[in-house]
Amino acid sequence: MNPKTHAVVGLGELLWDMFPEGNQLGGAPANFAYMTNLLGDAGVVASRVGDDDLGRAATQRLERLRLPTSAVQLDPVHATGVVKVDVDPSGQPTFHIAQSVAWDFFEWTPAWRSLAESADAVCFGSLAQRSPQSHETIRAFLNAVRPGTTRVFDVNLRQSFYSAQVLEESSQVADIIKVNHDELPVVAKLLGLPFIYDEIRAAQWLRAKYDTKLVCITRGAKGSLVVSETETSEHPGYRVHVADTVGAGDAFTAALVYHFLRHASVSTLNEAANRMGAWVASQTGATPAPDEFRLEKVRSAVGAEEF
Repeated sequence: MNPKTHAVVGLGELLWDMFPEGNQLGGAPANFAYMTNLLGDAGVVASRVGDDDLGRAATQRLERLRLPTSAVQLDPVHATGVVKVDVDPSGQPTFHIAQSVAWDFFEWTPAWRSLAESADAVCFGSLAQRSPQSHETIRAFLNAVRPGTTRVFDVNLRQSFYSAQVLEESSQVADIIKVNHDELPVVAKLLGLPFIYDEIRAAQWLRAKYDTKLVCITRGAKGSLVVSETETSEHPGYRVHVADTVGAGDAFTAALVYHFLRHASVSTLNEAANRMGAWVASQTGATPAPDEFRLEKVRSAVGAEEF
């Protein structure tokens, strides 16, 4: 395995998830960057918070998670983002996301240009592109990366905060497209995909249409499908006692990217990603304390033995 440490950016929303039992720092980029760090690469969050108590608490939380805060912009006008989260008895979350908050107003700065030019991989989603300003800034960031930098489009459809334009533009620049099985019919309809009910054909169509290196369809507890130009891998997932599923998809993505950067086979990265996602789903919250035994199994991804 290549011992090189890669610079990996989580670009997008940073916010507080307001659970009935208390607040947790959330947003896919922070969860993704934290998991990237646990695996041994250098994860960085690129986002924006308000100059307020929640913004200061967010940067303090990132520091406690040993994540750098240099790429977190401070907004003097708009508040830090919040999301009211309700979790059903099966552990599935429902999100109610505040609008016109700090992460809707990303600025294209010299610091972000420098970060883009130094990145080995950038993971971005659809949610953070809901406002015109952040949409344009994310586009500028993705256009500024070096040739060969891996751009990962992690579709995250929330409420009405997505459009065919954002999905189309993001897919066009992506090396990896990741979408879950619940989102696939919506994405299929908006992008004109003809194979809504055949996931393998849908993934192959997406990969060919946008000339991506990988398309991943996650299936919750039932694992995932990953398709490249030459390989198809279906993983059944791992049976675990689910504490909550918040952050499990971001952990899955982190492991997927970790192994992709090391030129692993499709089956290996699929195995590793399912291990990582299952571990986080078995823990409370999106940023559990490191479990070196589990993490080493993700890094090695030696096969589909018992979880």
